[in-house]
Amino acid sequence: MFFLDLCRFDRDLKWRTGVEIVPIHCTSSNNFQVTEQALQQAYQEAQKRNLKVKGVMVTNPSNPLGTTMSRSELNLLVDFIKENKDMHLISDEIYSGTVFSSPNFISVMEILKDRNDFNDSKDADNICERVHVVYSLSKDLGLPGFRVGAIYSENDTVVAAATKMSSFGLISSQTQYLLSAMLGDKKFTKNYLAENLKRLKKRQNKLVSGLQKAGISCLESNAGLFCWVDMRHLLHSNTFEAEMELWKKIVYQVGLNISPGSSCHCTEPGWFRVCFANMSEETLKLAMKRLKAFVVESTGNVNGVTTKSTKRNLLTKWVFRLSSRDQRDQQEER
Repeated sequence: MFFLDLCRFDRDLKWRTGVEIVPIHCTSSNNFQVTEQALQQAYQEAQKRNLKVKGVMVTNPSNPLGTTMSRSELNLLVDFIKENKDMHLISDEIYSGTVFSSPNFISVMEILKDRNDFNDSKDADNICERVHVVYSLSKDLGLPGFRVGAIYSENDTVVAAATKMSSFGLISSQTQYLLSAMLGDKKFTKNYLAENLKRLKKRQNKLVSGLQKAGISCLESNAGLFCWVDMRHLLHSNTFEAEMELWKKIVYQVGLNISPGSSCHCTEPGWFRVCFANMSEETLKLAMKRLKAFVVESTGNVNGVTTKSTKRNLLTKWVFRLSSRDQRDQQEER
């Protein structure tokens, strides 16, 4: 199996099941969008490792990018598994209710419907039986502790297996009753989701603005609870060792817990995932203040402007060098 850009797939899939996973490497050159070349390279890598690819798993909206997949990307994925008869496509749409700005979210099931693949279910390809959606209430409703999720599939075998497996993770009667009452209140649910999107957009804007003031840019996002932040200019070298050094400084010196891109299988050192929805506005302001101070201390400038303190330090070093050279010349004359 190979997958696209979700950092927790290693833990959720590989550790317990032993399944081998091969990442689909996307790059900043096209804002980390999936391409046919990236898919083929991942497939060829799997073949080199003598792995039989059984499926492709993606997250839409993306974690860690905070972006929704385009219609062309989704069609590309469906076409890819259609060409490979034994391959399945699993779309993790756990962040589908966090899309706070355009472009709108498109489910892979909408793609199948538009392509009329549901009506061709008797075709030899059986494409609709090889596309599945997984979802949870953890993100959209902020209920991670409830451990409630769902699988949507047209494949009877998959549904039957999931039904049997659910016996090992039954939802308590109290949880079911509470969720039934909450989701049954259409007015509350509608207002909650609308207010949640409003707050997410506001908080994301504050993060992006704070990062810009600190001289840090990020990938333009429209969904999720995080931003994909570009700190490549803060690395002392273009290596993952330098990325880990920077991460340790931000964790231990600045006091901010962010995720390095290498933990998300990013191939470009210097990208980090920064969450913005798990803290108060006061905490976010303090975080941006600390980060800005760290950037100034590390580079001596913000947005290309050298700070006064740095100018003063540079002047002091320049005077010291001149003084040392004068002393050296005097000693040589003696």
